[in-house]
Amino acid sequence: MPGSPRIFAAVEGIVDEAVARRLIKEAGGIPGTVYNCEGKDSLRKKVKGFNNAAKREPWLVLVDLDADASCAPSLRQTWLPVPAPWLCIRIAVRQVEAWLMADAESLAAYLGVAKRKIPDNPEALPDAKSAMVNLARISRRRDIRQDMVPRPSSGRKVGPAYTSRLVEYVENHWQPARAVQHANSLRKAINCLEQLVSQWGCQ
Repeated sequence: MPGSPRIFAAVEGIVDEAVARRLIKEAGGIPGTVYNCEGKDSLRKKVKGFNNAAKREPWLVLVDLDADASCAPSLRQTWLPVPAPWLCIRIAVRQVEAWLMADAESLAAYLGVAKRKIPDNPEALPDAKSAMVNLARISRRRDIRQDMVPRPSSGRKVGPAYTSRLVEYVENHWQPARAVQHANSLRKAINCLEQLVSQWGCQ
């Protein structure tokens, strides 16, 4: 929309790239470059640089809570005690897969599983990625099982096309506005971005 800010982003991985772009659009912004830092450690090392950039233009930094802290505010304080005025640093509790599960209706249809199989409170899951794989494991769709579930004895935690399947889901099926009802950290992320868009428009 006219006057909407371009919002840059920095994330841990490929699925997070898709999520960041979708959330920026959901909030009324225009996705700028999304920097995939290819891992949490790398993202943390670069976060001060992104924070410096956010003194001049809007930025989103998206990171998983995992088991690194007891809650999102604690991790945010550890990473970046004083965020820049134009920075949203948001924490997915405990993994971004929880946000994707929070839209149970869309995920059930995409994976080919019963809606009642989707956890009601995905943010309470200690390992949402494993839970996502286990949902794919019971899919009625053979292609979903083949793509998202790891081969026996492969030693991998996810299937060969797990990432590309989730990106497809995020871009074409996931409804963040519905997911916020079951994911508080997602709701806070969208609210932060909406405030960024609104404040930028008032300059």
